[in-house]
Amino acid sequence: MSDLHRCTWLGHEPFYIAYHDDEWGRPEHDSRTLWEMLMLEGFQAGLSWITILRKREGFRAGFAGFDPDKVAAFGEEDVARLMADPGVVRSQAKIRATIRGAQIFCEMRDRGEDFAAFFWAFTDGKVILGDGVTRQASTPLSAVISKELKRRGFKFVGPTIAYAWMQAAGMVDDHDRACFRYGKGAAD
Repeated sequence: MSDLHRCTWLGHEPFYIAYHDDEWGRPEHDSRTLWEMLMLEGFQAGLSWITILRKREGFRAGFAGFDPDKVAAFGEEDVARLMADPGVVRSQAKIRATIRGAQIFCEMRDRGEDFAAFFWAFTDGKVILGDGVTRQASTPLSAVISKELKRRGFKFVGPTIAYAWMQAAGMVDDHDRACFRYGKGAAD
């Protein structure tokens, strides 16, 4: 697959290429997976995405496979455990935000609100196709999503993080026009 054209931002690291080819920008409709993606995007704030991607398995181990019910029940001993875990980003604020994010996810679910339906309602279930040229950190829609996430109590969900989540989860297809994945998001 080395002869394929890929997004110019990608670089040459095989681990990152596999993420780009197999995950980034593919429409995700599983609520738990979308919540995990949002939490990981929050941990990325101030860091590079490759740092989070390299630690993803550590995050999954530390956060009980991102099972919202288990994470929602985390207490002070879990915060201390995670603060000592080199497999995750050891930020107390981000760890606490993830625990609170799990509680909010569970509260939404218990009220009958599906997290995936919440996410995709912003685009009526459709993938937004970028122009394949413009690079932006946020959009008016990501600002709306950010505001709603914050209203619900989520943390580390500013417009830039919300936009990165939209891209990663395939709500927005922002692959380069020459990339072999461009325009394929709606077909996934």
